Amino acid sequence: MNQTQDHFFLKETLKLAKKGIGWTNPNPMVGAVIVRNGKIIGKGYHKKVGLPHAEIEAFGSVKGSIQGTTLYINLEPCSHFGRTPPCVDEIIKAKISRVVCSTLDPNPKVCGKGVAKLKKAGIDVSVGILEDQARILNEAFFTFHEKNRPFIAIKFASSLDGKIATKTGDSKWITNEKAREFARGLRGQYQAVLVGINTVLKDDPHLGVRIRGKKDPLRIILDPNLRLPPNSQVLRDSNVLIVTNLRVSDKKLALLKKKNITILKFSDNEISLDKLQTYLKEKGIISLLVEGGGKTLGYFVDERLFDKVYAFYAPIVVGGEKGVSAIGGSGAKYIKEAVHLKNFTLKKLDDNMLMIGYPATF
Repeated sequence: MNQTQDHFFLKETLKLAKKGIGWTNPNPMVGAVIVRNGKIIGKGYHKKVGLPHAEIEAFGSVKGSIQGTTLYINLEPCSHFGRTPPCVDEIIKAKISRVVCSTLDPNPKVCGKGVAKLKKAGIDVSVGILEDQARILNEAFFTFHEKNRPFIAIKFASSLDGKIATKTGDSKWITNEKAREFARGLRGQYQAVLVGINTVLKDDPHLGVRIRGKKDPLRIILDPNLRLPPNSQVLRDSNVLIVTNLRVSDKKLALLKKKNITILKFSDNEISLDKLQTYLKEKGIISLLVEGGGKTLGYFVDERLFDKVYAFYAPIVVGGEKGVSAIGGSGAKYIKEAVHLKNFTLKKLDDNMLMIGYPATF
């Protein structure tokens, strides 16, 4: 057993797995390589939900027998029938000698069961190498199964003094084109994107990726009083969820239903984020990107209901007490109650800066 070699080949599985970003939801991103005598003889990745898993793709890429080889994979092989048959059975049938995976699958239907079945069949199994990297790659999948809710990221783009618009409401454009392009690309990594009705009324956003080869997320609009204009860009197709309350008029609802738009109605005066995340969980939505505006972002921050932050900053100062802040809501009463970020990274986008981090205080 060569640990350096194991690290090398598992890194290859992570690179392969990333090719499925945005397409595998609600499944995880998985890559696999088959090795004989220190050389890769086959590889594959999970390309899209409903299509063969990474192991099966890798098997199909090999010319000849794979008996006696080592299979490297970034996630425990599945052991249950879902949209596709169990991969563990195919591994055993192929007479693989050794399986090396980075981490167990957090899905209760799989967790530990795949490894146990492989070991029972006499296959040598190693688990745990590059586990942190494997978990980060599939952070949404792990959160979904471990916290029983979608992985939620919040995103904003502001001036250095935290403004997303001037006192007159002017906001185009605070960040540069490169930053905006990067932000659009983020949408392709999430299963759903969410904004409040004020953002739609003011900016009429597209909320799509608009990048070839990337999949548009489900567009979620928080609209308690159903003020959404019928000609809004977000209503260009039926890949939309409108969250509203029971008091809205039947006439408005009828117009949206003609477009086959899904409507989620709550009885609360204020939309319940707790009930919303429960609904999304039941629908198999494992990841959500909250884009704004400030009031909507404030809801999630006040509820401490987010797992990641994307903060874009432009080298400008807007000023003014009436300028629109990036994060609304009640906010922290004391500095010690503020949300602190950990494991943050900085990315330069020409003269703009992106900070990515994870909350450390909850």
